Amino acid sequence: MQTYINKMNVTMTIKNIILFVLIASIFTNQSCKNKQQKSQDVVQISDKIDEPVESIHQNDEVPNKNIVFFGNSLTAGYGLDEEYSFPSLIQKRLDSLHLPYHVINAGLSGETTADGKSRVSWILKQPIDVFVLELGANDVLRGQDLRQTEANLRSILMSVKQRYPDAKLILAGMQAPANMGNDYTRAFAAIYPKLAKEFKAALIPFLLEDVATIPTLNLADGKHPNAEGQKVVVENVWKILKKVL
Repeated sequence: MQTYINKMNVTMTIKNIILFVLIASIFTNQSCKNKQQKSQDVVQISDKIDEPVESIHQNDEVPNKNIVFFGNSLTAGYGLDEEYSFPSLIQKRLDSLHLPYHVINAGLSGETTADGKSRVSWILKQPIDVFVLELGANDVLRGQDLRQTEANLRSILMSVKQRYPDAKLILAGMQAPANMGNDYTRAFAAIYPKLAKEFKAALIPFLLEDVATIPTLNLADGKHPNAEGQKVVVENVWKILKKVL
């Protein structure tokens, strides 16, 4: 009897061992499958995420560059809501083209070149990548000495280049009204290409091309572009600006 019991115990022990091995094998195989599946899932998720994340980081890491429009009432958008000024319209175009530039409208109504010379140090406190200079019209309206006008514009450009040597310069050309006399109008118009060459600046031949003297494109004063006139000014500026961006 005791021998029979011993044989039964040995049989049960062998069955238990076999059962344990089978169960362990099942769990091991399932664990391997789970690990393999998790690994595949991670790869699939990574494949889906890597490209968008890289693109997002690239966009975030590209800082906006500053374009400063430094001028008088023509730049400020005199008589209009700010959104209709040509610098604001330039910003909208840059945004639509997904170009990383931030426009700063530093226009101040009534400013002369002498005023600009005094004020430019304030605007130079912030980084400047592109500097668009539009001044001189008020000098003409006041009949100021054009030699001083030229000297003031030169001083402004020099200040920008000394502070930001890599900044790109754009000079907005202006024209004097015919009633100022031929010699005066010619001398005034000649200032801008002369300085553009001297400072290797891009030149807008005449900021108000196809706008000046056209009643439907100006305010009642006949001097400042209205909302429609600002759209034309944008095209005059954009022809040159897009080449330096």
